Amino acid sequence: MGDPIRILHVVVNMNRGGAETLLMNLYRNMDRSQVQFDFLTSKAGAYDAEIMEMGGTIHRIPYVSDIGHTKYIQALDQFFMTNTDYKIVHAHMDKMSGFVLRSAKKAGVPIRIAHSHNTSSEGGIAVKTYKWVAGTFISSCATHFLACSNKAAQWLFANKGNDVVILKNGIESEKFVFSPEVREQVRGELKIPTGCYVVGHVGRFAYQKNHSFLIDIFAQLNRERPDTVLILAGDGPMRPEIEKKVAVLQLQSKVRFLGVRSDITRLLQAFDMFVFPSLHEGLPVTLIEAQGAGLPCLISDEITPEVDMDIQLVERLSLDDKLVWIDRMKNAIARNSPRQIPVSSLSNKGYDIKNTAAWTEGFYLGISR
Repeated sequence: MGDPIRILHVVVNMNRGGAETLLMNLYRNMDRSQVQFDFLTSKAGAYDAEIMEMGGTIHRIPYVSDIGHTKYIQALDQFFMTNTDYKIVHAHMDKMSGFVLRSAKKAGVPIRIAHSHNTSSEGGIAVKTYKWVAGTFISSCATHFLACSNKAAQWLFANKGNDVVILKNGIESEKFVFSPEVREQVRGELKIPTGCYVVGHVGRFAYQKNHSFLIDIFAQLNRERPDTVLILAGDGPMRPEIEKKVAVLQLQSKVRFLGVRSDITRLLQAFDMFVFPSLHEGLPVTLIEAQGAGLPCLISDEITPEVDMDIQLVERLSLDDKLVWIDRMKNAIARNSPRQIPVSSLSNKGYDIKNTAAWTEGFYLGISR
């Protein structure tokens, strides 16, 4: 038994976002005597302590928005020139992965993986243009291409077709299985009145998550059904704006902002419905989790159909028609169906993390031979 192979994952920070949560799920379920994860980040993150506990190293360089393009490229070049023992670099920065992989290639890193977790770039015109330029280096600097869905593959690797491997965003499905006891407990902690119907959402307060639309449809639903509450877990740049909107609509007592939560598995038990009107997504892990917890999910039809586990929980709706959303929400309340789902349904679809972790481990070991 030699030492494990060390994979360098490149992210902005290890906070509780979708891609980062997937990485942690993989890391926890991997045989760490064979494969060990290290991270190159630009900011402190919520998972840092756990990473170090599991034997991972966290390297840090300043991010481009803090030091500018030239210094950022120098920092990347410098990093790969001095840390020459990494044979596999796995970049999760969407188009920005281009710069990372270019520096890794220059320094002679033999295996360079680009991983697409999205279907669109965030930011204004200048930022998007900059990211586009970064993205042009991916096809010549990556040796392997991974994506969480077909749509995400097409967006980042348009011309790579058959070279892209889809790595499903697995979850620890047994942790999400519905439990009436946990449900009571969490609803007690959140002081949710008995008989109250909870609409839930988990996601960053960012433009792509479309919180403003969510508030609009909830406001109308609540007029017709005052026994409803909206719970929002997450944080981000647009939170103050959304809080202001809730105040203007006088819904402060009906909309709860919980901030970033480390107990999403428990929180989902307290919801009755999951509403997710995103403008674009790669393949949202939270939607797999919500189905794992047996929740009816109303989602925008911008999100890839691959997210549907075929257990009759997902309805894809157009963002053009708010009335349809409100109507479907009322239907879900009326149905109030039982929350048991077959545990096997996630693993049959390939979304159980144990399978994903085993596959990923084999993939790393295979390409490193």
